[in-house]
Amino acid sequence: MSAPGGPQLHRRLGTFDAVTIGLGSMLGAGIFVALAPAAAAAGAGLLIGLGIAAVVAYCNATSSARLAARYPESGGTYVYGRERLGEFWGYTAGWSFVVGKTASCGAMALTVGYYVWPAWAHAVAVAAVVALTALNYTGIQKSALLTRAIVVVVLAVLAAVVVVILGFGDADVTRIWSGSDISAMGVLQAAGLLFFAFAGYARIATLGEEVRDPARTIPHAIPIALTIALLVYGIVAVAVLAELGSATLASTPAPLADAVAAAGFPTLEPMVRAGAAVAALGALLALILGVSRTTLAMARDRHLPHALAAVHPRFGSPHRAEVAVGIVVAVVAALVDVRAAIGFSSFAVLLYYAIANASAWNLGALGARIVPGVGLAGCLLLAFTLPLPAVIVGSGVVVAGAVAYGLRSWRSPRR
Repeated sequence: MSAPGGPQLHRRLGTFDAVTIGLGSMLGAGIFVALAPAAAAAGAGLLIGLGIAAVVAYCNATSSARLAARYPESGGTYVYGRERLGEFWGYTAGWSFVVGKTASCGAMALTVGYYVWPAWAHAVAVAAVVALTALNYTGIQKSALLTRAIVVVVLAVLAAVVVVILGFGDADVTRIWSGSDISAMGVLQAAGLLFFAFAGYARIATLGEEVRDPARTIPHAIPIALTIALLVYGIVAVAVLAELGSATLASTPAPLADAVAAAGFPTLEPMVRAGAAVAALGALLALILGVSRTTLAMARDRHLPHALAAVHPRFGSPHRAEVAVGIVVAVVAALVDVRAAIGFSSFAVLLYYAIANASAWNLGALGARIVPGVGLAGCLLLAFTLPLPAVIVGSGVVVAGAVAYGLRSWRSPRR
């Protein structure tokens, strides 16, 4: 399928690379960042929130896989919403993704900074964004190779954490459910925050124009990546809760490092911190890839400056979109607060997936609408039960984007 309004990107990714890119995004975004704010919201109900987030993510993944097989272009739900629901909904999905994931990029970059050099966290974050943008500029294959190495390192570190805590630490299964009373609102807020950790499989769909045999590869890669991430999240969350309890977990900025220290192995803390920095780098790399490809798709349709739709003749990358996204993310990384960014990102990305599920609902027969129906309802429920500041700011940014779309349509009506 030819890309609208410009040359195609190069199809270089197979199933293994697609799974790796999805995992690289999810593992870095989830375990090292989202557990603490989720524990603060849900208390002893953290694992229930994780389960709810996983169900919604499964529905979203199934809908995304079906849509990506039919529309194998860069842009993900921006393309699906445009084709199935109309241009406004495609634009709203793309706008929500770009602003939400830009906030995610800032949070991931700052996570690198806080683990590597806390006193200069913002400077390290900006340097990480610049370096990864330069790498992405040179083509998708180099980014995929680096992501493979990152995923191997992160999985090894997480395996070591689990073995140390459960095999040699002071883990107590009663701590998993001890702590504050479980409230429905707290559990739903935790699920919304933990959804931030599952959204990485969207990178596979947004890279659809660079995947070989996308009708087969994408529907296979998305559930594989999601299943692996869920298993890893569940095992690590149980181990950390059994060691720290939900109250301590909620108050620590580095839960895995603190859990290893509490288990009696403080000498392993530097290894865990290094693993967290590497994981966040992997997530940041995959996030920048996804945002730049959605930017490319929106620029092709002139919802963003059309100059950003250029594809590099040698590297086959959307080089102008890469640079533009890198500049914006570097600015965000210099200013953002990590926990506020997670809430805002979760709200925007849940709206993005709500449109994905609505698009999948519009694909076919009644029997095929159960999963996207559950996903749509789940996304809206989790989005509007997030902490109030995230809902207010997120709603304001999405409405501002819709107003800009309306003004542009009024000034330049399409023929």
